[in-house]
Amino acid sequence: MRTLGLSTSVGGFLLVGALSLTYLFTRLGEVDLQRRWGYTVHADFTSASGLEPGSGVEIAGVQVGQVTAVHLDGRRARVTLKLRDDVPVQDDAIASIQSKGLLGERYLLITPGGSDENVPPGGKLRETESPLDLPGLMAAYIASRNKTAPPSDSTPIP
Repeated sequence: MRTLGLSTSVGGFLLVGALSLTYLFTRLGEVDLQRRWGYTVHADFTSASGLEPGSGVEIAGVQVGQVTAVHLDGRRARVTLKLRDDVPVQDDAIASIQSKGLLGERYLLITPGGSDENVPPGGKLRETESPLDLPGLMAAYIASRNKTAPPSDSTPIP
């Protein structure tokens, strides 16, 4: 009789733990298991470096959706976004890939436009800005410094 009570307690504890983990994964991980909200739009970038499915989409610092896919379309990266139904995006809005902090994770920032027309579901954001390529900029800076540096005098100083 005592073994039955113990196994029931352990089973209840495991059930509560599993339900708690499910809740945490869906709420804190921003996973929408019910797929009850949102519409999809696309944006093409010359580079989508660091952006991946699950990355956030923000307008004015507020998360309004997430990246659902990043794939190659010809020579450009096509990014698919799922936005909340209550967030209209003007057809002249600018989509840019940003990072949180200097080396932080990437997210997509939408800067609203001034148009009266909105991007329809399944539509495309026309204006995009690819992420800043810091290693490329540093390499270009070093190369330009080496070209403009005066030749050093190889005569030893006594």
